[in-house]
This record gives sequence, structure tokens and C-alpha cells, in this order.
Amino acid sequence: MKDTRRTRVVFGVLLAVALTLITVDYRGGDDSPLRGLRGLGATIFGPVERVSAAVVRPIGNTFDAVTDAPDQRRRADRLERENQRLREQLRARGLDQARSAQLDRLLGTAGIGGYKIVAAQVISAGQGFEDTVTLDVGSRSGVKPDMTVMSADGLVGRVTRVGPATATVLLATDVTSSVGSRLEDSKEIGILQGTGRRGFGGGGATPLKFQLLNAHAPMKVGQRLVTLGSQGERPYVPGVPIGTVERIDAPAGGLTRMAYIRPFTRFTTLDVVAVVVAPPKADPRDAVLPPKPRPSPTATPTPTAKPTDGPGDEPGDRPRERSSREPRPTTAQPTSGE
Repeated sequence: MKDTRRTRVVFGVLLAVALTLITVDYRGGDDSPLRGLRGLGATIFGPVERVSAAVVRPIGNTFDAVTDAPDQRRRADRLERENQRLREQLRARGLDQARSAQLDRLLGTAGIGGYKIVAAQVISAGQGFEDTVTLDVGSRSGVKPDMTVMSADGLVGRVTRVGPATATVLLATDVTSSVGSRLEDSKEIGILQGTGRRGFGGGGATPLKFQLLNAHAPMKVGQRLVTLGSQGERPYVPGVPIGTVERIDAPAGGLTRMAYIRPFTRFTTLDVVAVVVAPPKADPRDAVLPPKPRPSPTATPTPTAKPTDGPGDEPGDRPRERSSREPRPTTAQPTSGE
């Protein structure tokens, strides 16, 4: 169709009529004179509108889903990153609280013994034949070779190699480790030796063994050990708790007895430890040992008194009272002959 002047006039008239009808119908409301015409239009065009909507709506929804997919994906990724960050914060907070508790106990133990320490954290374990761990402190922190390493519970080992920011510790469980030790409440001394990694695990085995220098010195299960100390306080300072005597082997061939020690320190879960950079001014002896556990009280049964059965009474009967009218037994008196 050609765009002529007549066509434009007709289009304008139709547009004006449509606007007039819409205005009249809107102002009339429910009483509009065009209410019948409106119903007729709804009857004719309603089905067409519903069919069109049914066809167009899925297409529109699909288009919206396609266009919104990148935003939804970015939102899901952002939420996942936020959840991961919160989980890491909770985990780190739990670790920090646990390490803070270990550090508090470690400082308390060092304070009782009079040790000057540098706190450290175990960052790796040795993979070779030696029982070693690596700490996150080194010469910059004042750490030197042949210094004692302890945990809040007791002896860990000694420093063997030192770098600027790390240090290697030979554990007391290593087969080459020998520590001068002393029995609790005694002046008896001996040598503590490691049994290597084979000492860990089941069967009740313990990773340390102890041999007294005096074959006839008294020793019993439950006694505890502390370090004796080395000359010049290196590599071991005195008084560091070691462990408890768990088993004593009978001597064979006249040799001294061998005791197996359960250590206070759990070598498989080392985390926060301390390097003793200065020894105590005096030997703390047994002061650093934890308090002895109190034996649990045992209940003692109390015997109950039972009534005594008289002769002729039935068991459990009360003694029969004698009536005043019953004759009393008489005792015959001996007569003296003339």
C-alpha cells in the first residue's frame, strides 16, 4: 500500500475514534455505554490472546532463562566461595583455639621448670630412617644445635640441624637417641633409649626403654622419669618429664633390668612445641612432673549384726523371755561330811 495523504487521514481518524472510545469506556466504568462492545471484543479476541500467550510465554521464559543464566551462575559461584571462606574461618578458629590452649600449657610447664623457651610449630616430619620433625624457628630466633625440645607434656628430643628459619629435631624415639634419666623420688639414674618407629602402634608397645645403671636399685611400675641433664646443659636440660614405667623385664644372665616407658608426649600428634634456649638456674628435679593421679576410693562393706540363737530356739527367733511364775533353776550345794 502506498503512503498517500488519504491513507494518513484515514489512519488518524481511526486513531482518534479509538482513543475516544477508550476514554468513554474508562470514564463510564461498569455503567459504560460501551460495556456490550467491550464484552463482544473479549469474546472474539480472548481465545486468540490465550493461544498467543501459550505460544509466546515458553519462548519468553526460555529467553529469560538464557539471558539470566550467566548472572545465576556467577551468584552461585559467589555463594560457594563465601561458604568455603566461612568454613575455612571456622576451621582456622578451631585450630587457633587448640594451639592457644597448647601454648598456654607449654608456658606453664616452662615456667614451673624455669626454662627460657622459644615456641615453635611442627611443620613437617622426616621421611628417612631417622625419627625427625622440622620446626618453623631457626637461628634467627636464637635456636642452636643440641638444644632440648619439649612439649607441654614432656620431652620431645634435641635439635640437630639449624637453618635461618627452620630447625630439625631428632625425636627421643629414634634408635640412636640416648638420654640420661632419673627415677622419680630416687637418685637412681639410667639411660633412656628410643626403639624407632616400630615402637609405635598396637600390642601395647611403647617407643622408649630404660635401663638402670645399678642392677639392684629398686624400680616399680608406675614410677616416672625426668631428664638427668647433660654437661653444660646441652643437649638436655634437667627435670623435663619423660614418661611412666609401664613394664619391667626380669634380668637375664645377671644383667640389669629393662623397663619399658610410656612417654607423656604423643609423638604422633606433635604440633606446638618449645626449644629451651636457656637452662634453669637450678635443677627443678621432680617439680615439673604432673600431679600423681589419686587412687579411686573403694567401698568397704559393713557387716551387719545378726541375733544370736539360743539353745532350743529356732534360727532367727528372738530370745524367749522367762516368766516370773516359772521356777528358777537351783544349784546344788555340796555338803560337808562330818
